[in-house]
Amino acid sequence: MESVYLLVPISVLLVFGIAAAFWWSVKSGQFDDLEGPGFKVLMDDDEAPQGKIAEQEEKSGKI
Repeated sequence: MESVYLLVPISVLLVFGIAAAFWWSVKSGQFDDLEGPGFKVLMDDDEAPQGKIAEQEEKSGKI
């Protein structure tokens, strides 16, 4: 019975923490566009690759 006095407040705090994290994620726009990032991966980019790997490939003549 003594463990209930410890576990109930811990579980209540845990529920409030999860609710606060969910509220923050909704307010910050984490769930605004669920399908867009998946389609963005599939779309073909016409731009040249950027970054260190692209610079190395340009120097070696692969592009």
